[in-house]
Amino acid sequence: MGAWNALRRAGRLALDALLPPQCLCCGELVGEPGVLCPGCWDSIDFITPPLCACCGVPFELDPGPDALCGGCVREPPRFARARAVFVYADPGKGLILRFKHADRTDMAPAFARWMARAGAELVADADLIAPVPLHWTRLLRRRFNQAALLANALAQLSGRTAAPRLLIRRRRTPSQGNLGRDARGRNVRGAFAVRDPAPVAGRRILLIDDVLTTGATLGECSRVLLKAGAAAVDVLTVARVVRPS
Repeated sequence: MGAWNALRRAGRLALDALLPPQCLCCGELVGEPGVLCPGCWDSIDFITPPLCACCGVPFELDPGPDALCGGCVREPPRFARARAVFVYADPGKGLILRFKHADRTDMAPAFARWMARAGAELVADADLIAPVPLHWTRLLRRRFNQAALLANALAQLSGRTAAPRLLIRRRRTPSQGNLGRDARGRNVRGAFAVRDPAPVAGRRILLIDDVLTTGATLGECSRVLLKAGAAAVDVLTVARVVRPS
Protein backbone atom coordinates (compact mmCIF):
# COMPACT_ATOMS: atom_id res chain seq x y z
CA MET A 1 0.00 0.00 0.00
CA GLY A 2 2.86 2.40 0.85
CA ALA A 3 4.53 1.75 -2.49
CA TRP A 4 1.23 2.27 -4.32
CA ASN A 5 0.60 5.60 -2.55
CA ALA A 6 4.13 6.73 -3.34
CA LEU A 7 3.61 5.80 -6.99
CA ARG A 8 0.34 7.75 -7.09
CA ARG A 9 2.00 10.82 -5.58
CA ALA A 10 4.82 10.61 -8.13
CA GLY A 11 2.31 10.32 -10.95
CA ARG A 12 0.38 13.28 -9.59
CA LEU A 13 3.54 15.42 -9.40
CA ALA A 14 4.47 14.49 -12.97
CA LEU A 15 0.97 15.33 -14.23
CA ASP A 16 0.94 18.65 -12.37
CA ALA A 17 4.28 19.52 -13.92
CA LEU A 18 2.88 18.91 -17.42
CA LEU A 19 -0.62 20.29 -16.76
CA PRO A 20 -0.53 22.61 -13.72
CA PRO A 21 -3.88 22.59 -11.85
CA GLN A 22 -6.08 25.60 -12.55
CA CYS A 23 -8.90 27.31 -10.66
CA LEU A 24 -12.23 25.82 -11.76
CA CYS A 25 -13.60 29.31 -12.28
CA CYS A 26 -10.96 31.68 -13.66
CA GLY A 27 -8.15 29.36 -14.71
CA GLU A 28 -5.53 30.82 -12.36
CA LEU A 29 -2.92 28.33 -11.19
CA VAL A 30 -3.80 26.69 -7.86
CA GLY A 31 -2.17 24.18 -5.54
CA GLU A 32 -4.27 21.14 -6.45
CA PRO A 33 -6.86 20.08 -9.03
CA GLY A 34 -10.56 20.70 -8.46
CA VAL A 35 -10.37 23.82 -6.30
CA LEU A 36 -11.00 27.55 -6.59
CA CYS A 37 -8.45 30.29 -6.19
CA PRO A 38 -8.98 32.53 -3.11
CA GLY A 39 -10.43 35.36 -5.20
CA CYS A 40 -13.06 33.19 -6.87
CA TRP A 41 -13.90 31.47 -3.59
CA ASP A 42 -14.58 34.85 -1.98
CA SER A 43 -16.69 36.03 -4.93
CA ILE A 44 -19.12 33.09 -4.94
CA ASP A 45 -22.22 33.57 -2.78
CA PHE A 46 -22.10 30.39 -0.70
CA ILE A 47 -25.29 29.65 1.25
CA THR A 48 -24.84 29.51 5.01
CA PRO A 49 -27.23 29.74 7.97
CA PRO A 50 -29.59 31.28 8.80
CA LEU A 51 -31.84 29.64 6.23
CA CYS A 52 -35.33 28.18 5.84
CA ALA A 53 -35.53 24.83 7.62
CA CYS A 54 -37.48 23.42 4.68
CA CYS A 55 -36.37 24.82 1.31
CA GLY A 56 -32.98 26.16 2.44
CA VAL A 57 -33.40 29.70 1.11
CA PRO A 58 -31.08 32.03 3.06
CA PHE A 59 -32.50 34.58 5.49
CA GLU A 60 -31.06 38.07 5.85
CA LEU A 61 -31.79 38.02 9.58
CA ASP A 62 -31.91 35.03 11.93
CA PRO A 63 -35.58 34.28 12.77
CA GLY A 64 -34.65 31.46 15.13
CA PRO A 65 -34.37 27.68 14.85
CA ASP A 66 -36.66 25.72 12.49
CA ALA A 67 -38.07 28.90 10.93
CA LEU A 68 -39.80 28.62 7.56
CA CYS A 69 -39.81 31.14 4.73
CA GLY A 70 -43.10 32.65 3.58
CA GLY A 71 -43.21 30.45 0.48
CA CYS A 72 -42.95 27.22 2.45
CA VAL A 73 -45.62 28.44 4.91
CA ARG A 74 -48.03 29.31 2.08
CA GLU A 75 -47.36 26.22 -0.03
CA PRO A 76 -45.26 23.51 1.65
CA PRO A 77 -43.06 21.66 -0.90
CA ARG A 78 -43.45 17.94 -1.46
CA PHE A 79 -39.85 17.39 -0.38
CA ALA A 80 -38.96 17.52 3.31
CA ARG A 81 -35.74 19.56 3.10
CA ALA A 82 -33.67 21.18 0.38
CA ARG A 83 -30.13 22.50 0.58
CA ALA A 84 -27.75 24.04 -1.96
CA VAL A 85 -24.10 25.04 -2.03
CA PHE A 86 -24.31 28.53 -3.50
CA VAL A 87 -26.67 31.10 -5.03
CA TYR A 88 -27.20 30.74 -8.78
CA ALA A 89 -25.52 34.00 -9.77
CA ASP A 90 -22.19 34.88 -11.34
CA PRO A 91 -19.50 33.66 -11.02
CA GLY A 92 -21.04 30.45 -9.61
CA LYS A 93 -23.61 30.42 -12.41
CA GLY A 94 -20.75 30.24 -14.90
CA LEU A 95 -19.42 27.12 -13.18
CA ILE A 96 -22.79 25.39 -13.58
CA LEU A 97 -23.11 26.35 -17.24
CA ARG A 98 -19.62 25.09 -18.06
CA PHE A 99 -20.34 21.85 -16.20
CA LYS A 100 -23.58 21.25 -18.14
CA HIS A 101 -22.82 22.61 -21.58
CA ALA A 102 -19.03 22.64 -22.02
CA ASP A 103 -18.32 19.02 -21.05
CA ARG A 104 -16.58 20.05 -17.82
CA THR A 105 -17.42 16.75 -16.16
CA ASP A 106 -14.17 17.07 -14.20
CA MET A 107 -16.02 19.51 -11.94
CA ALA A 108 -18.30 16.80 -10.51
CA PRO A 109 -15.94 15.62 -7.71
CA ALA A 110 -15.41 19.20 -6.48
CA PHE A 111 -19.14 19.90 -6.54
CA ALA A 112 -19.77 16.66 -4.65
CA ARG A 113 -17.35 17.71 -1.90
CA TRP A 114 -19.13 21.03 -1.53
CA MET A 115 -22.54 19.33 -1.56
CA ALA A 116 -21.44 16.91 1.14
CA ARG A 117 -20.67 19.86 3.41
CA ALA A 118 -23.73 21.94 2.54
CA GLY A 119 -26.11 18.98 2.94
CA ALA A 120 -24.31 16.98 5.62
CA GLU A 121 -27.51 16.22 7.59
CA LEU A 122 -29.38 15.20 4.44
CA VAL A 123 -26.58 12.91 3.28
CA ALA A 124 -26.33 11.31 6.72
CA ASP A 125 -30.08 10.54 6.72
CA ALA A 126 -30.23 9.23 3.14
CA ASP A 127 -30.88 5.59 2.35
CA LEU A 128 -30.53 6.16 -1.40
CA ILE A 129 -29.02 8.97 -3.48
CA ALA A 130 -30.85 9.39 -6.78
CA PRO A 131 -30.45 11.90 -9.63
CA VAL A 132 -33.17 13.72 -11.52
CA PRO A 133 -33.21 11.81 -14.84
CA LEU A 134 -32.86 13.16 -18.35
CA HIS A 135 -35.05 12.00 -21.20
CA TRP A 136 -33.16 9.51 -23.34
CA THR A 137 -33.13 11.85 -26.35
CA ARG A 138 -31.52 14.65 -24.34
CA LEU A 139 -29.09 12.20 -22.77
CA LEU A 140 -28.10 11.01 -26.24
CA ARG A 141 -27.41 14.56 -27.35
CA ARG A 142 -25.56 15.71 -24.20
CA ARG A 143 -23.85 12.33 -23.63
CA PHE A 144 -24.10 12.57 -19.84
CA ASN A 145 -26.61 13.41 -17.13
CA GLN A 146 -25.02 16.04 -14.90
CA ALA A 147 -27.28 15.09 -11.99
CA ALA A 148 -26.19 11.45 -12.25
CA LEU A 149 -22.51 12.46 -12.22
CA LEU A 150 -23.12 14.46 -9.04
CA ALA A 151 -25.14 11.68 -7.40
CA ASN A 152 -22.51 9.04 -8.13
CA ALA A 153 -19.65 11.27 -6.92
CA LEU A 154 -21.54 12.13 -3.73
CA ALA A 155 -22.40 8.49 -3.05
CA GLN A 156 -18.78 7.46 -3.53
CA LEU A 157 -17.59 10.24 -1.25
CA SER A 158 -20.15 9.59 1.50
CA GLY A 159 -20.44 5.82 1.37
CA ARG A 160 -24.20 6.03 0.80
CA THR A 161 -25.95 3.96 -1.89
CA ALA A 162 -26.36 5.48 -5.35
CA ALA A 163 -29.54 4.69 -7.27
CA PRO A 164 -28.89 6.21 -10.71
CA ARG A 165 -31.84 4.49 -12.38
CA LEU A 166 -34.43 4.92 -9.64
CA LEU A 167 -36.45 7.43 -11.66
CA ILE A 168 -37.21 7.61 -15.37
CA ARG A 169 -38.31 10.56 -17.49
CA ARG A 170 -41.31 9.29 -19.44
CA ARG A 171 -41.57 12.18 -21.87
CA ARG A 172 -39.32 14.91 -23.12
CA THR A 173 -40.40 18.25 -21.71
CA PRO A 174 -39.69 21.63 -23.30
CA SER A 175 -36.95 23.69 -21.68
CA GLN A 176 -38.00 25.29 -18.41
CA GLY A 177 -35.73 28.29 -18.98
CA ASN A 178 -38.33 30.84 -20.08
CA LEU A 179 -41.29 29.50 -18.11
CA GLY A 180 -42.82 30.96 -14.98
CA ARG A 181 -43.53 29.03 -11.80
CA ASP A 182 -47.00 27.77 -12.75
CA ALA A 183 -45.98 26.93 -16.30
CA ARG A 184 -42.99 24.96 -15.02
CA GLY A 185 -45.30 22.91 -12.83
CA ARG A 186 -47.60 22.09 -15.75
CA ASN A 187 -44.62 21.32 -17.97
CA VAL A 188 -43.27 18.52 -15.75
CA ARG A 189 -46.56 17.12 -14.47
CA GLY A 190 -46.60 13.39 -15.17
CA ALA A 191 -43.14 13.49 -16.75
CA PHE A 192 -41.47 11.21 -14.20
CA ALA A 193 -42.03 7.70 -12.90
CA VAL A 194 -40.40 5.28 -10.47
CA ARG A 195 -38.78 2.42 -12.36
CA ASP A 196 -39.31 -0.12 -9.56
CA PRO A 197 -41.17 0.74 -6.33
CA ALA A 198 -39.51 -2.07 -4.34
CA PRO A 199 -36.25 -0.22 -3.47
CA VAL A 200 -38.23 2.94 -2.65
CA ALA A 201 -40.66 1.64 -0.03
CA GLY A 202 -39.88 2.95 3.44
CA ARG A 203 -36.61 4.59 2.32
CA ARG A 204 -35.48 8.18 2.69
CA ILE A 205 -34.40 9.37 -0.76
CA LEU A 206 -31.91 12.16 -1.43
CA LEU A 207 -32.66 13.71 -4.83
CA ILE A 208 -29.76 15.34 -6.65
CA ASP A 209 -29.80 18.03 -9.34
CA ASP A 210 -27.55 20.85 -10.43
CA VAL A 211 -29.89 23.82 -9.81
CA LEU A 212 -33.08 24.41 -7.83
CA THR A 213 -35.10 27.13 -9.54
CA THR A 214 -38.80 27.07 -8.66
CA GLY A 215 -38.71 23.50 -7.38
CA ALA A 216 -41.20 22.27 -9.99
CA THR A 217 -39.03 19.43 -11.33
CA LEU A 218 -37.78 18.34 -7.91
CA GLY A 219 -41.28 18.61 -6.50
CA GLU A 220 -42.71 16.35 -9.21
CA CYS A 221 -39.93 13.81 -8.68
CA SER A 222 -40.66 13.94 -4.94
CA ARG A 223 -44.37 13.38 -5.58
CA VAL A 224 -43.85 10.18 -7.55
CA LEU A 225 -41.31 8.86 -5.03
CA LEU A 226 -43.69 9.49 -2.11
CA LYS A 227 -46.52 7.89 -4.07
CA ALA A 228 -44.29 4.83 -4.58
CA GLY A 229 -43.85 4.54 -0.80
CA ALA A 230 -40.76 6.59 0.05
CA ALA A 231 -40.62 7.56 3.72
CA ALA A 232 -39.40 11.06 2.81
CA VAL A 233 -37.55 12.91 0.07
CA ASP A 234 -34.79 15.48 0.56
CA VAL A 235 -33.17 17.58 -2.16
CA LEU A 236 -29.54 18.62 -2.60
CA THR A 237 -28.27 20.81 -5.45
CA VAL A 238 -25.09 22.66 -6.32
CA ALA A 239 -26.91 25.97 -6.74
CA ARG A 240 -30.30 27.52 -6.19
CA VAL A 241 -32.05 30.62 -7.46
CA VAL A 242 -32.69 33.19 -4.74
CA ARG A 243 -35.17 35.87 -5.69
CA PRO A 244 -35.34 39.23 -3.92
CA SER A 245 -37.75 39.12 -0.99
